Amino acid sequence: MTKHKRIAGLPNLAILLTVCLLMVGSGFAANGRVLAGNTPGFVATAQNLGPEDPNRVITLTVMLQQRNLGERDALLKALYTKGSPSYHQWLTAEQYAERFGPTAQSASIVRDFLASKGLNVIGTDKYNAFVRAQGTVADVQRAFNVQINRFNVNGETVMSNTANPSVEGAAGFVVESVLGLHESFMQPHIKYPSDPAAPKPKGIPLAASPNGMFFEGQCWPGVETHGFTTGGTLPAAVYEGNKYGAEPGLPPPNAGPCGYDPAEVSTAYGTNTMTYAGVHLDGAGQTIVLVDAFGSPTAQADLFKFDSVYGLPDPPSFAVRCPDPRGCPTGNLSWADEVTLDIEWSHAIAPLANIILDVGYTNNDPDLMVAVYDAIAQPGVSVVSNSYGEEEAYPNPSTFDAATLNAWNNAAATGAAMGVSVNFSSGDSGDYFAADGYKTVSSPADGPYATGVGGTSMFLNPDDSLKFQTGWGNTETRIALATPNPPVLPPLHLGFIYGSGGGTSAFFAKPGYQSSLPLAGRGVPDIAYLADPYTGVEFIYSYNNPGTYSVSVVGGTSLACPMFSAMWAMANQAATLFGLGVHLGQAAPYLYNLPAGALSDITQISSPTNPAGSAFTGGAPIYYSPASLAAPLGSSTKFVSAFYHGSSTRWYVLGFGLDSSLTTGPGWDNVTGLGTPNGQAFINGVVSQLP
Repeated sequence: MTKHKRIAGLPNLAILLTVCLLMVGSGFAANGRVLAGNTPGFVATAQNLGPEDPNRVITLTVMLQQRNLGERDALLKALYTKGSPSYHQWLTAEQYAERFGPTAQSASIVRDFLASKGLNVIGTDKYNAFVRAQGTVADVQRAFNVQINRFNVNGETVMSNTANPSVEGAAGFVVESVLGLHESFMQPHIKYPSDPAAPKPKGIPLAASPNGMFFEGQCWPGVETHGFTTGGTLPAAVYEGNKYGAEPGLPPPNAGPCGYDPAEVSTAYGTNTMTYAGVHLDGAGQTIVLVDAFGSPTAQADLFKFDSVYGLPDPPSFAVRCPDPRGCPTGNLSWADEVTLDIEWSHAIAPLANIILDVGYTNNDPDLMVAVYDAIAQPGVSVVSNSYGEEEAYPNPSTFDAATLNAWNNAAATGAAMGVSVNFSSGDSGDYFAADGYKTVSSPADGPYATGVGGTSMFLNPDDSLKFQTGWGNTETRIALATPNPPVLPPLHLGFIYGSGGGTSAFFAKPGYQSSLPLAGRGVPDIAYLADPYTGVEFIYSYNNPGTYSVSVVGGTSLACPMFSAMWAMANQAATLFGLGVHLGQAAPYLYNLPAGALSDITQISSPTNPAGSAFTGGAPIYYSPASLAAPLGSSTKFVSAFYHGSSTRWYVLGFGLDSSLTTGPGWDNVTGLGTPNGQAFINGVVSQLP
């Protein structure tokens, strides 16, 4: 008789049933647990170009499952609820990892799994949030049971898995998603002022104005009348209305069209006179981390030159971190202007804050995400600024990569639990319809645990006080072409150029701090700052020619985000002076509880002097209304607009406050959020919420 080893039946049967139920509930297939939501939507509609090169080496970021997410979300609510015993009891990185992060054992299981599949493990997050590995496409396909092809997406060739991956064995129980199976490139939200006849404008050599004044500070000089004829004969036209900026070709300090220096912006927003408890607020004792891809070889040199030109102190400390296991990227200047903008204008607003530049190895989602996790964990950091994003949905709200969206939100949630505000710019393409043919919002600004920063246009009085602001959204209409006796042209409606990103997320639910808003999901943005490049700021750079400095005007929500992040650093400085002893944490929950006057509510405005014109062709005159000139997309007729003599011989009417289908209005709106910070009143309003 064959003898069998005795097994205690009931307990082992219970274990077996539990494992089976877990496998079924977790989407286990015959070849492992299927990772749902790990395939981008474009694979269903984009042109499939066939298999990727099997010998291509790719880098993966395997995200591990965070634990006790229900408990984490409940704690996060309590951390930001005044009167709760947990209010502001932020977790350390170690405490977060112990309560909610993946375990060291889980990370070990994943490393063993990857190695068993022939992949090279190149690093593990300090707190086990992810494991990074490299391997050929062929090895990756075998490891995760996927096919990886090439696709034509909006004219670009990108790599992607064609279906959700699966993970075999014990690793299947601890892996959340596999990032890097498809390429998803974040775009910097930086814009330059230009007209359709001119490319990116050339900079002014720094030596042209050693006193730090370069571009005209009056973007709204007044009402003018302009006539156009064809050599003194018909046809002819007359236009009357506001004028935008200075004439092209003027030298510094009135170079056209216009742009603001640090003193002008600080005066306009009142950040140069903010105090708390008798102490001037300048960011002292705070650390701002800026996350960008690729970096810039002249980042520090450009910052120090910026300081010397504009009379600013150098930051107490400036450091560059490259947390990727592959080290610092080299030889790629595609984000250098973004890096320079972020550094100089966070510093311009909070000049005594420490600055850390945390560099993503590329602009692929997982590489930037690695830098964000590193940024959050830096000692003393109160805010992480991110001036980039990509469309939440492609090609429509039902087909997006849920795994990547959730991974970004988990990164921001980690920061929120540790008392760090993770801020993202809201984008420069309005509702994205003009660019993509569908409406969506920018990610990661759409995450409930992120703070989204939108944009405004800003016009100043001669004393640098605010004249008025609009939501950022520009339209352009050509009215004349001077060569050199300008022929009269019927207005050429060029339509929407760019504007603040915003709208309602189709993926994330409305967070508690937005409960009073009539929205179906997470509303973007939360707040705004100057972003319009037509009313932009000066920045100094040499990345394209080290040692030779130039200055240009720049904008985009890439400008708004670092400036608000600097403002939030100063709010943290005030909280420290208040005696809080810890950081404020995520900005968004505070913004929706500010008292009246703390924010400048940006509402849609109209001006009686918007350009209007009439053309004479020898017969009856043809009249062009302000609405037809400034709102060619048929948006609201409440706007301001102005004549713009472009860098070429062309004349335009620029519309301000006309942002695709998005609208600016009283209270929260999808262009400017709740409005812009109102200097001292903003600081007082934040501190008033402290216990």
